[in-house]
Amino acid sequence: MILKIINHSFGYDMKNLCTMFFPQEKITDGRDDVAEENIVISTKQEDNVLSVDAKVFDRQLSKKHIVEENEDTATAMSVLLYTVLQELTGFTPPWGILYGVRPAKLMHRMCGEMGEEGARDYFINTFLAQEKKTDLALEVMEKENKIISLSQEDSFSLYVSIPFCPTRCAYCSFVSHSIERTKRLVEPYTDLLCKELERIGKIAKELNLRLETVYFGGGTPTTLSAPQLTKLFNTIENCFDLSHLREYTVEAGRPDTVTEDKLLALKNAGVTRISINPQTFNDSVLEAIGRKHTSRQTIDAFELARKCGFDNINMDLIAGLPLDTLDSFKNSLDTAVGLDAESVTVHTLAMKSASYIVTKENAFDFSDRLITSDMVDYSNETLHKNGYYPYYMYRQSKSLGNLENVGWCKDGMDCLYNVFMMDETHSVFAAGAGAVTRLKNQNTSHIERIYNYKYPYEYIDNFDEILNRKNGISDFYNEY
Repeated sequence: MILKIINHSFGYDMKNLCTMFFPQEKITDGRDDVAEENIVISTKQEDNVLSVDAKVFDRQLSKKHIVEENEDTATAMSVLLYTVLQELTGFTPPWGILYGVRPAKLMHRMCGEMGEEGARDYFINTFLAQEKKTDLALEVMEKENKIISLSQEDSFSLYVSIPFCPTRCAYCSFVSHSIERTKRLVEPYTDLLCKELERIGKIAKELNLRLETVYFGGGTPTTLSAPQLTKLFNTIENCFDLSHLREYTVEAGRPDTVTEDKLLALKNAGVTRISINPQTFNDSVLEAIGRKHTSRQTIDAFELARKCGFDNINMDLIAGLPLDTLDSFKNSLDTAVGLDAESVTVHTLAMKSASYIVTKENAFDFSDRLITSDMVDYSNETLHKNGYYPYYMYRQSKSLGNLENVGWCKDGMDCLYNVFMMDETHSVFAAGAGAVTRLKNQNTSHIERIYNYKYPYEYIDNFDEILNRKNGISDFYNEY
């Protein structure tokens, strides 16, 4: 796919809009391509005249727009391109021209600038977002704001990365490795992770910071053994002041890693919230995505967690998985609701980059996106009806149908870490392979990041450098 940017600086916006309509196309500027491309889009500005010319196989369309006084030119160009691609393909992305990760955060900013009614009108009539998506952003914003208000100037959260899983799921884009292939790394990784947590804890105490939430993610943290988990929990208890802790979450995401001894280790450590993630309750879909457990195992793991005393359990589902149908997705959602999970997070499948070329036959086939949209609509309606509300939301590039991921919960069961993280409310100190420490200056909202090495073997081999980088936390706080 060729995208030409002529006489304007909105190339980033144009590229993201093209990705909405053709999420798996490689976008080039055409200078290095000799062969004729089937999708060619030209965007141009001449003084106050904007133009878009597009060819998608045998369909072509050109449109112009004259920028009026006080009109935002970047938004006008985005709307023009969106309109052309919408007419050419017949597909209407539900969030209009918006491609950002945090629509609720954008809504919050715009409400501050023009009031709630003005912001809602701008979302619908300028950004071209659907009314139901706009109202969702408003509802999430309201819930997020209540949680954000809990954070104080000296607050921070702690993230612990466990980058191991029983198997790697076909859709996964996280730093995660099959335990069968990396088993020899788990013990040394755990030992070094404890040392990194010790360093972070020492820095946090020296800076007199207030720990609000702890979150173990991955990967699948419960891939570790009960003694390994306990070792990490004890390190956190010994190295951090937990007196202000509001929430302690561990993802026990894969039911085939959930055992009674691990659940009791979590309970004894004071873990208050866990995730047991089916993704689907359709066994054929589970097999297609590379999961080696059954739906029955998910239910058994959930019931075992209840027996061990957990009263705040999240379940993740994914809309748009291969082989899944609308009916089987409805069954999955109904099953999670029937289990009385305290929260249900509905993700939209993100399409990974691949050597995929749009053909004439599928260039205008949006059936998978429409079915996924129906799945998301069903989840919104059903969860609302059953006493859940949307408390956080984010969006991913290349998600099917340009849809969203939403966390739903019962009253008072919001995951605070998710909101703090998505809103960038305060600093998050992160430990482990692939972890990114995010430092926020509360006075200016300036953010800096400290990156750990991505893979477990890199983490182990370069551990001294990881500890050295943690000095950047003190440097940041001492500077402001």
